[in-house]
Amino acid sequence: MNLLLHSPILAIAIPLLCGLATPLISKFGKNVRDLWVTLGLLFTEFLVLILTYDVISNGIRIYTLGAKFPAEVVLTANFVPIRIILELDAFSVVMALTSVSISLIAFIYSLKFIKEGTAKIRYYTLFLLLVAAMVGLVFTGDLFSMFVFLELLSISSAALVAFYFHKGESLEAAFKYIVFSAVGALMVLLAIGLIYGQYGMLNIAALANVLKFSFSDKVALVLLIVAFAMKCGIVPLHMWVSDAYGEAPAPISAVLVVASQASLYVLFRISFTLFGGLPTIGIVAWFIIILGILSMVIGVSMAIIQNDIKRLIAYNAVSQVGYMLLGLGVGLAVIKNVTALNSFGLVAMEGGIFHIINDAIIMSLLFLTAGVIIYKTGTKKMDEMSGLAYEMPFTMVLFLIGALALAGLPPFNGFVSKLLIYESTFRFNPLLAIIAILVSILTLASFVKIFYSAFTGPRLREYNKVRDTPKTMLVAMLILALLTLLFGLFPNMVIDNLISPAAHALINQLKYVGGVL
Repeated sequence: MNLLLHSPILAIAIPLLCGLATPLISKFGKNVRDLWVTLGLLFTEFLVLILTYDVISNGIRIYTLGAKFPAEVVLTANFVPIRIILELDAFSVVMALTSVSISLIAFIYSLKFIKEGTAKIRYYTLFLLLVAAMVGLVFTGDLFSMFVFLELLSISSAALVAFYFHKGESLEAAFKYIVFSAVGALMVLLAIGLIYGQYGMLNIAALANVLKFSFSDKVALVLLIVAFAMKCGIVPLHMWVSDAYGEAPAPISAVLVVASQASLYVLFRISFTLFGGLPTIGIVAWFIIILGILSMVIGVSMAIIQNDIKRLIAYNAVSQVGYMLLGLGVGLAVIKNVTALNSFGLVAMEGGIFHIINDAIIMSLLFLTAGVIIYKTGTKKMDEMSGLAYEMPFTMVLFLIGALALAGLPPFNGFVSKLLIYESTFRFNPLLAIIAILVSILTLASFVKIFYSAFTGPRLREYNKVRDTPKTMLVAMLILALLTLLFGLFPNMVIDNLISPAAHALINQLKYVGGVL
């Protein structure tokens, strides 16, 4: 079997099969189970890595499920694609690489963070199903398959949010998450029905080639944008984020960030690829930009007033999504103006995509450090913490790296992606850039609050009685901190090899369509 040929479907199937087999493998002991899950995630990471290299080097990859020659598209006499098709371009593989890498690091953290017992088996099963759903969501080129993977992502995420089911808060957060997910899924299904009823096809590339932008098409676009805005936690549809991120186990909070970004990928894929030829696409772009500004301002404003450390970080996660929307929204606004696109639009998109990766790394680091603090102190309330700098100097340094990076200070990765957004957005509309800079200042202020409350002040004696932080948790955080520094010190390495190809792939609608037709 040609591993590279079948790697697109294997990257989805391996975590799916590993997750379903985990309860059976657990019968052979916890060490065998942990090795099984580790090997499954490592193999998935390897598959995504070779796919990323291949797609960026050689162009779009197609995989047709059930076809005799998977790399070829099966068309009817009317040039309508049949069978489920996975279509991978540079943007797809960059998002998949981000999702799987953060999931692998979160799993390393989970090895000791999650207590042993039957619940840990369920945890690993759901964790792997979530990884499979994220990869499938960014790989699929088919609207209905997108809906299926979205549902798998929602169900596994909700179950993991409710992992501490003995706590009423966790069950409430999971219920809120699943209600929002169900409403969003119904909107997606209705939009798919409207599109399929007109064109009799579901392939994104084929639809982009024939879309007439009728009234029902525009209704479908609105439904899809609202549904995925809800899944991303964009203001004003962000009400589930603080509960879900705040009550989930710390490693799951990190994975939920990249799960939301997988939904963000779909939002951009629909806007640029499926509806990129819409005559009034500028209106859609401004709608995305306004949602981004609202998310930035409201998210950071809510963060500052929080006393719960994880909820404070969660609201900052809402705020950071606004930067991604701002960057890619500016690119979408000028997509039909070649001069503006080449002048600053493409840079804005590169900043937005780079910030997706950076935010995944930084938010994961912050949630994992928060998990260590809670693990050590037994509380999430900042007014019940004090003097942790004496007990946890290593964690304090890692937290500072994450906080300063999220605020956009050099020499960390957040500085680079935000600077790209500031400069390009200023050329589009100076007011937007000024708001983005002010939000970064407020972001720093919110994390100063955590640092002051948790790490400064008198040393509390009871902390000495709490167990030490396991090495696997420290290793996971150290990897993220090193990535934060590496991407900040050598940004061109990431931009030239990953970000720029992803931005060009998203802009080039005809190339995506040509991959199928």
